[in-house]
Amino acid sequence: MRKLTDYVEMAATEYLQETGKGELDSLWIAEFFQDCGVQDDYPRQDLVDFYALVQKALTINIERAEKLARLQLDKTNRSAKRQRKPPS
Repeated sequence: MRKLTDYVEMAATEYLQETGKGELDSLWIAEFFQDCGVQDDYPRQDLVDFYALVQKALTINIERAEKLARLQLDKTNRSAKRQRKPPS
C-alpha cells in the first residue's frame, strides 16, 4: 500500500504531464481516485479533500518549475551579456 502523499504527488505530476494545466479537472481527479487505487487503499479518504491536496501539490510543482525556468533564463542572459562585452 502506498502512502497518501505518494498518490498526491503521482496525481499532480501525471495531470501536469497530460494536460499542462494548473487548474485540476474534477472529472480527471475522480477517475484517478477510483482507477489508481486511492479509493481502495484509503476507503475513508474523501474525494474533495484528495482534490484539495492534489491541487496544492500541482500549484507547488508549477511554481517550482516557473522559478527554475526564471533562474535558467537569468543565467542564460548573464552569460550572453558577458560574451558581448568587448575585451578591455
